[in-house]
Amino acid sequence: MNTLATRMVLASAEMEPRLFDLDLQLIADSVLMIIAVFTLFLVASYFLFNPVRNMMQSRLDRIKGELDNAAADMERAKALKEEYEAKLKDINKEAETILGEARKKALANENKIVSDAKEEAARIIERAGVEAELEKKKAADEVKREMVVLASLMAGKVVNAAIDTTVQDSLIEETLKEIGEGTWLS
Repeated sequence: MNTLATRMVLASAEMEPRLFDLDLQLIADSVLMIIAVFTLFLVASYFLFNPVRNMMQSRLDRIKGELDNAAADMERAKALKEEYEAKLKDINKEAETILGEARKKALANENKIVSDAKEEAARIIERAGVEAELEKKKAADEVKREMVVLASLMAGKVVNAAIDTTVQDSLIEETLKEIGEGTWLS
């Protein structure tokens, strides 16, 4: 019975309530489990977490770089836009200046053409006046010639009628003096 009694004592000792049900086997298993989990964590960290962490960091860096590049591109685009707007304003001002100068040149050209036309008209009028004066003088000369012819015809009739040659010569000279020598020269 001794064996039976020892077994019972042992069984009752095993059945004795323990604090948190802890025994050496449970503690040893728990410690081994903790070491295994920690080792698994280190291995997973080295082979999984670090590469993932590095990949995430490189992705973060790449995204940050792309955002920085995008911001820099936006700044350059803004600067270019402002520059082009300024150039556009300058071009508009320059176009207005060129149009203003073209208008001034056109007005000056118009004034020159009008003044040239007025000068030409004045020359034509002056030439016409000179020609009219010449025609007047020609007409006057013709009238004088006709008068001379008539006077000489009358004088010839009068002379034939009763005057001698000395009186006739004195009458011709008087008539020539009255008419003037300019008529015979032209």
